[in-house]
Amino acid sequence: MTQPTDIRRALAGLEPFRVLDAFSCIGGATNGYRRAFGANCHITGVDIQAQPDYCGDAFHQGDAIEYIRAHGHEFDFIHASPPCQGEGAPTKGTNAARNAAIGRTYPRLIVPTRAALEATGRPYVIENVAGSAVRKDIRLCGEQFGLAVLMHRYFELGGWTIAQPAHPRHRGYVRGYRHGIWRDGPYVAAYGKGGGKATVEEIREAKEIDWSTHHLRLREALPPAYTEWLGAAYLTTLAPRLGAAA
Repeated sequence: MTQPTDIRRALAGLEPFRVLDAFSCIGGATNGYRRAFGANCHITGVDIQAQPDYCGDAFHQGDAIEYIRAHGHEFDFIHASPPCQGEGAPTKGTNAARNAAIGRTYPRLIVPTRAALEATGRPYVIENVAGSAVRKDIRLCGEQFGLAVLMHRYFELGGWTIAQPAHPRHRGYVRGYRHGIWRDGPYVAAYGKGGGKATVEEIREAKEIDWSTHHLRLREALPPAYTEWLGAAYLTTLAPRLGAAA
């Protein structure tokens, strides 16, 4: 089997491999793709909010879907992480009545994001949570990478495919209170505040993100290990095109 390192060597002799990280936040996904694709890649982040801690090569503040429509064809690979607040089970279930009562709504951006990505003709990944409209091609979890955070996420692969990796059994509980009961465990809760939730330093360590101290952004960011795995998996699909030795 061709190894990602072999393909990175082949990429080194080509033009920079251009990656777009849409809805980038601080660049958890960006950092992982950097690890996977190596030094000869150029990664642009785009987000509706300013992201002073973004870790890629270039950043554009603006609407991510509009940016994909206008510029997506200029990239070799696109990752998109549309906001998940309107996609998860709590919003659709336990919190639905309360949100309706106070008029709280969340954008549902997966379908228009997919349409914009498909129009580019470029290979892509869309990431989101379990209850979302993302096609569940791949599921990743922190335990697969030895992280101290679980954070199950699902990934739709556009224009390429790879087999689902094994999902090892969890080693215990997520630390904190749940339904008034305290449990200790090997994982931290990298969301919310109080009740034993992870501190900024604990999130940084658990997700292996060392370039930001912004609590909310750290909570939202993907662990780079996830996209490092995805990027390395994608590289194996490039072997025929690059003529890498199998």
